[in-house]
Amino acid sequence: MIAYIIRRTLYAVPILIGVNLLTFFLFFVVNSPDDMARMHLGMKRVTPAAVEQWKHAHGYDQPLLWNAAAGGAAKLTDTIFYAKSVRLFMFDFGRSDEGRDIGYDIRQRMWPSLAIAIPTLLIGLLVNITFAMLIAFFRGTAFDLAAVVLCVMMMSVSTLFYIIGGQFLIGKIFDLVPISGYLPGIEAWKFLILPVAVGIVSGIGMGTRWYRTIFLEELGKDYIRTARAKGLSERLVLFRHALRNALVPILTGIVAVLPLLFMGSLLLESFFGIPGLGSYTIDAINSQDFAIVRAMVFLGSALYIIGLLLTDISYTVVDPRVRLR
Repeated sequence: MIAYIIRRTLYAVPILIGVNLLTFFLFFVVNSPDDMARMHLGMKRVTPAAVEQWKHAHGYDQPLLWNAAAGGAAKLTDTIFYAKSVRLFMFDFGRSDEGRDIGYDIRQRMWPSLAIAIPTLLIGLLVNITFAMLIAFFRGTAFDLAAVVLCVMMMSVSTLFYIIGGQFLIGKIFDLVPISGYLPGIEAWKFLILPVAVGIVSGIGMGTRWYRTIFLEELGKDYIRTARAKGLSERLVLFRHALRNALVPILTGIVAVLPLLFMGSLLLESFFGIPGLGSYTIDAINSQDFAIVRAMVFLGSALYIIGLLLTDISYTVVDPRVRLR
């Protein structure tokens, strides 16, 4: 088992390096520092002197990969690649183009993102699995058909509809909670209820339909027929046997998205005014702050790779056969 985990961890290292190289290529080769300066300063009537001044102020005036004018190790360290990309491996995100400490902003903004994402994941998982098992229990009936049709309809509706509809119905018509905004501390729950509810409802269609497919696949296997032949009730077959063996594909979806919870929800945080990492990324894109966008792209990639690694490790817990590989 330990060898399996070490092997999977070593697989993740070259992937992360490749993502870092690709990110650097997209940000500094396809979109050169001169282009970044012109986009910040305005495309019209920008003098070369202003471009050079902006590049110098933000550390973009160094060579990309190799500094021939420097001596010794400085040939590699006095480059944009080292300053802007290599340090990301140490989670040193540097400063934004506006001069803010990106690491500090991430540490401050991750808590509102987690406050939305964790209850949305846990409650949504409980609701989706419960509905999926209920539908699988009544498989082949009119209830099953109606539930599948309803799930497809909910999947076909954009998340924006749930957001705007929830704000209008719950926040404006019934005036139960604030439509948008955020306050730290205990008062935060009033601003989190609506986005969490919207996140859960908007995911019911896809989640329930996916888990239903998993349960139906398990119910068609030989060990289920053996359990029925022994005289076990359908309820015990579904809850004791099918649910336990369905944990492997379920964990694949759950563990893989856990790191993405840290990144926040772009739409929910933007529309509800939550100062999380999702809205942080959107604001950086709108203000063309490439340092923040680059840091968030790398952080998202690193967390996703960690999620895949956690998924592989979780297999060893729920499936003993993996430990023998």
